[in-house]
Amino acid sequence: METILSTIGTFLTAGWLSLLDYLAAHVLLCLVPAFIIAGFMSAMIPKETITRFLGPKASKWVSYPAASIGGFVLAVCSCTILPLFAGIWKRGAGLGPAITFLFVGPAINILAITYTGAAIGFDIAMARLILSITFGIVIGLIMAWIFRKEETERVTEMQKNGVFDQTAKVKPAIWWLFILLVLTLIVGTLQIPLLTDVYFDVGLRINPESNLISALNASNLSVQGALLILMLIIIGLLAWKGFENIFDGYNRWTYAAFVAIGLTILIAAPLVTVSSNSIGINGRFFGEVILLILIGVVASLKFDKDELAGWIWETWKFVKQIFPILIVGVFLAGIARVIIPEAWIQTLAGSNTLLANFVGVIFGVFMYFPTLVEVPVAKMFLDLGMARGPLLAYLLSDPELSIQSILVLTGIMGKKKTSIYVVLVAILSTLAGYLFGVALTLF
Repeated sequence: METILSTIGTFLTAGWLSLLDYLAAHVLLCLVPAFIIAGFMSAMIPKETITRFLGPKASKWVSYPAASIGGFVLAVCSCTILPLFAGIWKRGAGLGPAITFLFVGPAINILAITYTGAAIGFDIAMARLILSITFGIVIGLIMAWIFRKEETERVTEMQKNGVFDQTAKVKPAIWWLFILLVLTLIVGTLQIPLLTDVYFDVGLRINPESNLISALNASNLSVQGALLILMLIIIGLLAWKGFENIFDGYNRWTYAAFVAIGLTILIAAPLVTVSSNSIGINGRFFGEVILLILIGVVASLKFDKDELAGWIWETWKFVKQIFPILIVGVFLAGIARVIIPEAWIQTLAGSNTLLANFVGVIFGVFMYFPTLVEVPVAKMFLDLGMARGPLLAYLLSDPELSIQSILVLTGIMGKKKTSIYVVLVAILSTLAGYLFGVALTLF
């Protein structure tokens, strides 16, 4: 019994430390803005601006890029993309653009790409972004060519009206605010001297030998990290009171939540060093201050309260749907790191071979996780010795080839189309991981 309790204690400690490390990390500089951007795109950019370009009358030069952009704008995860895919395909989208939309959506949503870059590396993030768009278009074109006769008959029988004939205008202020939000994300994550250089120090009156600092060190937490965790808790409480019924009107909790979100970004930006009792005010801090002010000005002057309420609600909805699952996933990834022997990962996927990359794809099929959770799991694989090539293969296949997604697609497209789609994704993901690993050794 004592051994069992000790083992459980070890697992819980590993999961807890993994969770603390995640919540305290500067990844918040990408994750907080990414949730806000995802909510903004969902609320402010009409679906018709994208989906109307996917119809059978649209040129391939229009429909496939539009499908890529649409996947980026409209989807958050595979559970969201599947019904959207079914809807646009059944309502008249060409099979090729619909497949591109299906592939790209869960692979390159703003949350997944930014978190991948912050947690694993921007080489993997950029490869994931570029290859997902490329593969989505290639797979769509191949599927459209293979089933061209069937698709011609289907399109002939379908009515030509519906969502693809609709028009929707986007006012310029939406694009201006979108650019400011993306810049907030870039300033928070980009590693260049202009942003990382410290321009002056502010004294930090904390005794490095105090009991508080010792307790934080025992949990692998910094003062800044502990403060960020506290701010996340405060944001959660304020948002629950201020955002849950946002369509009934703004209240003091709403405005307090806005302030807390801004403060969290600003707290994460500077360089805090307890050993030298200083807060290093860097370019990143100044950049975030300027952008937050501009966002507040544009939002207040160019948007009414109903529009902003829709944006707040969509962001809060994403947070409620994704963040709890993400927390559980990070916790379980910490436990899995203790359970899974390093030798297994190093043997199966520790080198950049075609077999190792295919193993990465298989991991993606049988170890599917909700959006963002695949990133801490990938980080765990990396720490256990997985090569970066197979790691990319895993990240490319995980959002696409889960068992449940395959079963749902079979019901939508049929066994033949689904089987070919799965084979194409598996082959291209394996090759991509292998070629990426080769490129890393050459450059």
